[in-house]
Amino acid sequence: QVQLVESGGGLVQAGDSLRLSCAASGRTFASYAMGWFRQAPGKEREFITTITGSGGRTYYADSVKGRFTISRDNAKNTVYLQMNKLKPEDTAVYYCAANFRSWATDVTEATYNYWGQGTQVTVSS
Repeated sequence: QVQLVESGGGLVQAGDSLRLSCAASGRTFASYAMGWFRQAPGKEREFITTITGSGGRTYYADSVKGRFTISRDNAKNTVYLQMNKLKPEDTAVYYCAANFRSWATDVTEATYNYWGQGTQVTVSS
């Protein structure tokens, strides 16, 4: 069993930055890849980015590439999402997820085994 708790969401203005954190417990953190997804009102949840268990590889959706950065600190059992140059269209509930395929950079929801409860990010124009 893995528990994931996101934090760091909030209300910001367009162009601002925000850093989300996801704290994990229940299993050796480095043994699973981590991903971030988001769901905007009225839309399906979409993949944003993922990082392998070692932190050696990352992958980003085109919509956030160059603006968002995923990182992890395995000593702190935490994965981060640094979001820069935020846009109103980034408004969504952001979820972190754990994937037992620690070596993979999967983009599909179904490959992730555990999910956090989500944190709201609202970007005003």
